[in-house]
Amino acid sequence: MAVDRDHVLRSAAALLTRKSTATMDEVAKAAGISRATLHRQFAGRDALVRALEALGIAECEAALEAARPGEGPATDAVRRLVAEVEPHAGLLAFLYSENQLFEGEEQNEGWTRIDEAVAGLFRRGQASGEFRIDLTPAWLTEALYGLLASAAWAVAEGRVAPKDFTHMIVELLLGGVRRQGDPARRNAS
Repeated sequence: MAVDRDHVLRSAAALLTRKSTATMDEVAKAAGISRATLHRQFAGRDALVRALEALGIAECEAALEAARPGEGPATDAVRRLVAEVEPHAGLLAFLYSENQLFEGEEQNEGWTRIDEAVAGLFRRGQASGEFRIDLTPAWLTEALYGLLASAAWAVAEGRVAPKDFTHMIVELLLGGVRRQGDPARRNAS
């Protein structure tokens, strides 16, 4: 019987977003296959996590493309981006906590492409006067990732309603990133 690799990955992603410490036995059970079959697909947890990383990068890049970050006001583009990422936020939160993905020289170049695209959106918002210029695009990018992961965990644990995901992130992020009034007047207070 042929194993549907995509089904196994999506089953693993669904489980690991709810229980990041799940064992390979638990992943196999969630996918409806034996541990031996899972091991033939993925030599171990690291190989599985790397495959999930590739899936997460592909989903992020598709979300970025669908969000059209270069169109319209940057604030609207941020809203679209968060809404497009929302279905994948649990997987991204899991990956965000997997330190081995972000250490050393083996870091996947996909993360760099995503970072550059998101930072570019923040730079565009700064250049248009929509966003504060005292916070670097790199920091704003990391802040967005942190909010996405935190919201995904809060929704998964039932502390926050899923329907509030995009609103919570966008309002908190943009409330802190937006340039308010005349900067000279703000500094004088």
